[in-house]
Amino acid sequence: MEKHPSVLILCCNRLLRESVARIVSKRTDFEIIASVALAPDSKVELADANADVVVLDSLQLLSEDTVFAPNDRHRRLIKCVLVAMENDPKQFLNAVRLGALGYVLQEASAVEVVSAIRAVAAGQAVCPADYTRLLFDCFASQSAPRPSGRTHAQLGLTRREQQLLPLIERGMTNKEIASQLYLSEQTVKNHVHRILHKVGVGDRLSVVEAYETQVWGR
Repeated sequence: MEKHPSVLILCCNRLLRESVARIVSKRTDFEIIASVALAPDSKVELADANADVVVLDSLQLLSEDTVFAPNDRHRRLIKCVLVAMENDPKQFLNAVRLGALGYVLQEASAVEVVSAIRAVAAGQAVCPADYTRLLFDCFASQSAPRPSGRTHAQLGLTRREQQLLPLIERGMTNKEIASQLYLSEQTVKNHVHRILHKVGVGDRLSVVEAYETQVWGR
């Protein structure tokens, strides 16, 4: 007999917990292990349940030692789906960093919740369509070449200011950079102003040209 994916529901909100349990129980291709509230011993319950998918409504239980095997960030101990989440890009990226594979917004339908659980059970990852670009930008910024120590000395930029340069080069706005780096928009604006002053140029395009000249020699 084919084994159905097992689901553990651990939600702070009772109404949400009961709603998710009711939605999932109507599907014949799932097995609900338990539907319980978060408690001080939930981390132990999470580890012992051996569920195929865990549904959460909070980041409270997520941490590297909970989601990933010790010293092996590629081997997951659990597959987590976060439901009824705020439409908050910063929170979404934090959830991804903590190991969540599914991120479902508050306004999602019952069909979307079930689809997310099913997809994560199958080894996939799920997020709102609008957040896909955010993931691409995040990966690109982490993979972008960093200025060398010589470039740092020549341009006189701080580490944070150097971090902004590849993002400016890609044409990101202050608001987009702020979301990417978990900063306020005003803080980014101040950083950009100081970069312009240090490099001795009057606009962002000229900053990019100076950066490319120093890093790539072009």
